[in-house]
Amino acid sequence: MRISKSGHLIVPAIAVRNVTQTYGAPGDLRRVVALENISFAVERGEFVTLLGPSGCGKSTLLNIIGGLVEPSQGAVLVGDSPVTKPMPEQMAYVFQESTLFPWYTVGENFALLFRYRGVERPEWKSRTADALAAVGMQAFAAYYPRQLSVGMRQRINLARGIAAGTDILLMDEPFAALDEQSRMVLGEDLSALLSRTGKTILFVTHSIAEAVFLSDRIFVMSSRPGRIKSVITVDEPHPRPPAFMLQSRFAELRNACYSLLRDEIRTAMAEASA
Repeated sequence: MRISKSGHLIVPAIAVRNVTQTYGAPGDLRRVVALENISFAVERGEFVTLLGPSGCGKSTLLNIIGGLVEPSQGAVLVGDSPVTKPMPEQMAYVFQESTLFPWYTVGENFALLFRYRGVERPEWKSRTADALAAVGMQAFAAYYPRQLSVGMRQRINLARGIAAGTDILLMDEPFAALDEQSRMVLGEDLSALLSRTGKTILFVTHSIAEAVFLSDRIFVMSSRPGRIKSVITVDEPHPRPPAFMLQSRFAELRNACYSLLRDEIRTAMAEASA
């Protein structure tokens, strides 16, 4: 926690305190320590990325923060509230795979979201239109998911996260299935969204370039058991233009991330082949 200039306590959007996650009983040879003693805070309006090798527990940690998994030890707070279950009023999830119901149109999928959240019906149309416009998909409300490409469906998933109206977005490799060009365009959209709305975003990715382009801070994780190895700050304001990726500062940050990850990736690869 921080103290404001006026002397008031500033409560972070998310606080992770000494989280450890294990699978299997003590003494079991198959026991796995997925995460070990992880602590950090995410400030309000901040974009933080979890970056690490495969199997380091990035998605597990995100699921613990989202209330989908109970940690073996430690705690997570959203504001002043401990996370013991999903908190859809405070946090929206954007998954790697499309979660659209295929038998409903895009607009009908949004209607289900609003009905579940208790949004007044007169607001449905405008909130759907605003969210779709934010990702350039305003012309596709009447389409079924099968009529859309993978990239278009993932834009819709992002729009639903926006439409949920929460202050916090949890994003688990949302662009992993997309081609590089689509990832870059959606990354620009996400940076613009952050500057426009001030949402707090916790993002999981394997892409170093994506992490550097989007993040205010990058939490570089070790191979299993996952720990926070280092924190890299990206001192570039949002929205970030594509030209940022051509700057020497971008290359420096990307190389710093890779230097931290290189040995962790080799360790993870060796464990996977053992």
